Amino acid sequence: MDLALFDETDGRVTPEQLDLIKDVLAFAADKLQLKDNTEMSVTMMTNPAIKELNAQYRGVDRATDVLSFAAEEDGDETPIIMDPEMAAELPENLGDLFVSIDKVEEQAKFLGHTVERELGFLVVHGFLHLNGYDHEDPEDEKKMFDLQREILDEYGLKR
Repeated sequence: MDLALFDETDGRVTPEQLDLIKDVLAFAADKLQLKDNTEMSVTMMTNPAIKELNAQYRGVDRATDVLSFAAEEDGDETPIIMDPEMAAELPENLGDLFVSIDKVEEQAKFLGHTVERELGFLVVHGFLHLNGYDHEDPEDEKKMFDLQREILDEYGLKR
């Protein structure tokens, strides 16, 4: 998977945490059997920055832990006709994740587990949203949360 990773926290995110993000997302992408040329981005930020995004895009004027913005197709574009081999070579852009390092630290402390576990949880949670998983109804929630737990446990970030 092609991952663009951005740190907008003035260096608060450690190199080890950035490596964890890369590794757990590569693991999750393998688990979902995504194409190697799948693309996405993760931006690490602080509470004030994510609060601004949350207010702008969701109308919620408070900081949150993770925001997922899936790449959407409008359907208004004229379809491009190409052979299946060429189509398979085109990268699929999942979208963008924004994660608050402040919330990662706050929630890890509150929940009594490591910052690494919380960071992995939030990144995988957002990643699954980008892949069409949701938790709006009980059946979908069970499916998403079971897969999320499975990925984190198999990766080694057990609760």
